[in-house]
Amino acid sequence: MNLEKTKKISALLLQWILICVLIGVFSGSASAFFLVALDWVTQTRENNNWIIWLLPIGGLAIGLGYHYWGKSVVKGNNLLLEEYENPQKIIPLKMAPLVLFGTLITHLFGGSAGREGTAVQMGGAIADQFTKLFSRSQSSVKFNSSDRKTLLILGISAGFASIFGTPLAGAIFALEVVYFSKINFKSIILSFLVAYIAHFTVVLWHVQHTHYAIPILPEISITTLFWVVLVSVLFGLAAMLFSRSTHFWAHLFSKTISFPPLRPFIGGIILAVAVYCIGTTKYIGLGIPMLVDAFSNPNASYDFLLKILFTGFTLGAGFKGGEVTPLFFIGATLGSALSLIVPLPIALLAGMGFVAVFSGATHTPIACTIMGMELFGIESGIFIGIACIIAYFSSGSVGIYQAQIVKGAKHHMYQKLKRKNTDFL
Repeated sequence: MNLEKTKKISALLLQWILICVLIGVFSGSASAFFLVALDWVTQTRENNNWIIWLLPIGGLAIGLGYHYWGKSVVKGNNLLLEEYENPQKIIPLKMAPLVLFGTLITHLFGGSAGREGTAVQMGGAIADQFTKLFSRSQSSVKFNSSDRKTLLILGISAGFASIFGTPLAGAIFALEVVYFSKINFKSIILSFLVAYIAHFTVVLWHVQHTHYAIPILPEISITTLFWVVLVSVLFGLAAMLFSRSTHFWAHLFSKTISFPPLRPFIGGIILAVAVYCIGTTKYIGLGIPMLVDAFSNPNASYDFLLKILFTGFTLGAGFKGGEVTPLFFIGATLGSALSLIVPLPIALLAGMGFVAVFSGATHTPIACTIMGMELFGIESGIFIGIACIIAYFSSGSVGIYQAQIVKGAKHHMYQKLKRKNTDFL
């Protein structure tokens, strides 16, 4: 290798490290602010239950905001995946503030949603601005389509890692959610780097994540594995039900209400009345208290179904937020309920459901397995891994991201990491 090529590689390496630092710090800081703000709006709603009656007004505000200022970013996570697969134009930076405030409004007034989608969209929007920076005519370094794909992966990785405190899972999720399609060695290494930078940025802001534990694990035996496989199939079916429910409500609202801002307004009225009728708020918002409790106390058999209904309706109506934390809720409460009839520890069932339903709905079994080990401990890995893989294969071809429809056998998706795509440059 001659001196000139060495200098070129060194310059590119330093450039990408700097980009990772900037994306990680900005995305991590955005996630830290979001987590603090989300905690505040959640506490405000819980202390003032009457505020749920303002959900239609909040929905109208979100709908009008996206209708008049955010039409280009209304697809959310699907836009990131579409741009990765078929680049058309740079993700507008306004995606970040729109989804941030849209999600906070959703949670403040009582919608049932998550937070991952918000963090990933903020990260993706922030990261893609570097495409604009390096595409200007006066720039000495020009980014090609492969570089832009790398930037989008970095944004997804930073957003996911920082919002959940799981850098390993975040890095792998960003690669796996695009089925390792058209990635290179550079993307893999940088995805891990930016994930840790974003994660430690949140740590430096002294923002805490929720902690979970699986204190008791059974001995591995044929009987134990039989029950693990059986409940994992149920987790996969729950994931499929959630995905189809969300798409059903979105299709129904778009078909019956032609003016988009009215969809969350009318949806907000129905949600507020529904919460009043059932007499509890445990199925709205993130549902963290009930999620944590599922690891120690059995849930009712219908809890996961009501969360599917409330979240699918909320997101389908046009409110903003992620799907992943509701998926955690659905999986954990289903596993917790199954502990009444399945001879496995309740915390293990809740933990397996926690990540397995997520795996089935996002088609990311590797990332979900890693996430489970990051959250619950590496010793639970065999049970978590089996649950995520079985749920993945039993959840069907439709996931929560419409831009990620699986074509053909699922195992073929993991044969796309070609040797020809492993050059660093």
